[in-house]
Amino acid sequence: MQAERGQHHRSVEVLASKLRRRQIVGSRTAALETLVVLRQVVSRARFSNFEQLVEIIRGVGRRLVEAQPKEHSVGNTVRKVLHHIREEYQTAVGQTGPQAGTSTSGFSISKFVLQGQPRRHVPAQKTEVKTTLKEDDPEDPDSFSKGLKPVLMEAIQDVLDELETVYDNVSKNARDHIHPDEIILTLGRSKTVETFLKTAAHNRHYTVIVAETGPSYDGREMAKSLSSAGISTFLVPDSSIFSLMSRVNKVILGAHVILANGGMFAITGSLIAATAAKAHSTPVVVCAGQFKLTPLWNLYHEYGAVDFGNPSDVLGFNEGELVNKVDVVNPYYDYVAPEFIDAYITNDGDHPPSSIYRLLKETYDDEDNEL
Repeated sequence: MQAERGQHHRSVEVLASKLRRRQIVGSRTAALETLVVLRQVVSRARFSNFEQLVEIIRGVGRRLVEAQPKEHSVGNTVRKVLHHIREEYQTAVGQTGPQAGTSTSGFSISKFVLQGQPRRHVPAQKTEVKTTLKEDDPEDPDSFSKGLKPVLMEAIQDVLDELETVYDNVSKNARDHIHPDEIILTLGRSKTVETFLKTAAHNRHYTVIVAETGPSYDGREMAKSLSSAGISTFLVPDSSIFSLMSRVNKVILGAHVILANGGMFAITGSLIAATAAKAHSTPVVVCAGQFKLTPLWNLYHEYGAVDFGNPSDVLGFNEGELVNKVDVVNPYYDYVAPEFIDAYITNDGDHPPSSIYRLLKETYDDEDNEL
């Protein structure tokens, strides 16, 4: 048992170390790495009841979130796995969920929302496990874990498949959002937005204005990539965003994390673009996978996240006298409030910011909000 825990501990600690040192960067990459570790932990774990399994996964989640609390996709992935595992467990033991006993009494909004999840009502082929599951069996303590593990592996694989196809699923309806001869403004280099724009270019001819997005200047790479795909692309300095906004038909942004109130953290400059768009009544659309939904709120800073880059990227020491006279803050993410955003385009359809709370209810369980 100690050897098993040691192996779990090693794989979790290796990932925690990489997260802490920022050797793993990017929401999707962090989520995929988290899933791989969770699959290893679950496949080797020994547990005699379901509560023990949940506690093992939560323990891994807590350790990884503590290592890098600013990478929200790690905690989101753990919550998603816990949600899937509970559903598969309830199916395996012949339950339909905690609301099963109250489904006959009248209409309610909560029941209507639950019924609106057809993707989770199909798994009927796993019922053969029902009679073999026995928790806390004194004669064979491992029988419960052996009987449940195939179902658990399938649940984790479902989450993995969703992550691997997230770019394509977000982009599948791109041509419905971008119309011929439109002028689109974006900034930074979001892989989701990049795939979305390239997919739309198969059916639409349009123009993209890309802001440089200092001090990282990721917009330059984005502009180069879009231009090489045959899209008419203009690269502009960040200071031109407001003056150009009157000519822009739509602003398309990426997100680092989507918060429970419908706001989001996005790369620095997003707030400027969203504010300019609001002043000109230009719609702001955000492309993001559902794994970026988090049941957390922005409680600390009104305009940004508690995540700062190297200040020398903004003002280097070669500026001499000026460095000693100013304090330089280089926030990595802006906080964009929900009133600046018109719609989120996810791999599960399009949603206004006011519907994020419902997506959170469908995607995670309330008891996992705090790991």
